[in-house]
Amino acid sequence: MMEVILREDVQSLGKAGQLVRVKPGYARNFLLPRGLAFEATEGNKKRIDAEARARASKASAEKAAAEQLAAQLGAITVTLRGKAGEEGKLFGSITSQDIAAALTTQGFTVDKRKLELEHPIKTVGFHSVIVRLQSDVHAEVKVNIVPE
Repeated sequence: MMEVILREDVQSLGKAGQLVRVKPGYARNFLLPRGLAFEATEGNKKRIDAEARARASKASAEKAAAEQLAAQLGAITVTLRGKAGEEGKLFGSITSQDIAAALTTQGFTVDKRKLELEHPIKTVGFHSVIVRLQSDVHAEVKVNIVPE
């Protein structure tokens, strides 16, 4: 068995910075050539520690930026127009792409895949849409659908 330090998360093996024991062939033919791991020497352990500190500081900065964006998104209301019948049902539907485009026009760049919209919106009125900015940072955007 050979000890290696993972540089990145490897599915079914471990997380970045973790010391794992693998067969020499797996390390030599897969992990090392792809840059997913280093041999577990003292110099490499120090190198991985430095990378882990850099990764942690970057992650905390990204989380702070995501929390700030979440606070801004929670304070706004997006208004979209759609053709509707007399009972308030839309002739089309409002999708996550429409909401993302409306957010972009208001100055917020949000990927449509980060919007948690189970089904397209098909009624007039206020709706609440969750935006998942990171795994533990969410924002709630209020969407107002008005008839044309």
